[in-house]
This record gives sequence, C-alpha cells and structure tokens, in this order.
Amino acid sequence: MNTKEIREMSEAEIEKSLRDTRDERVLLRMQKQTGQVEHPHRFKDMSRQIARLETILKEKKLAAASA
Repeated sequence: MNTKEIREMSEAEIEKSLRDTRDERVLLRMQKQTGQVEHPHRFKDMSRQIARLETILKEKKLAAASA
C-alpha cells in the first residue's frame, strides 16, 4: 500500500490497517523466535508501513482539529 492509497482512506480505515499491521508484525516476530521466518525483509517493510500509517493519521487528525 503506497502513500497515495493511504491518504484516500478514512481515519477509521487507517487505524484498522495500523492495528492489523502491528498484529502481523507480532506474529512475524514470534516466527523469528522459532526460526520459521521465510522473508526476513518483511520486518523492515512493516516498520516503514507502520510509520507511514501513523504519519498520515496524525496529519489527518491535525487537519481536522485546525478546521
């Protein structure tokens, strides 16, 4: 999901996506502990995705507060 797609989402959708991504990262972390990770690059991708979601969510909340 790229930045343009995230910006088109509502705040509730962004929060849901953020929650889902965090849950997925927890599961991936557990797989890492048991040695079952097939794609270790996904940790970095998920961290970036979470940062993207949080940044855009904060921008939307600030825009709504100032409007």
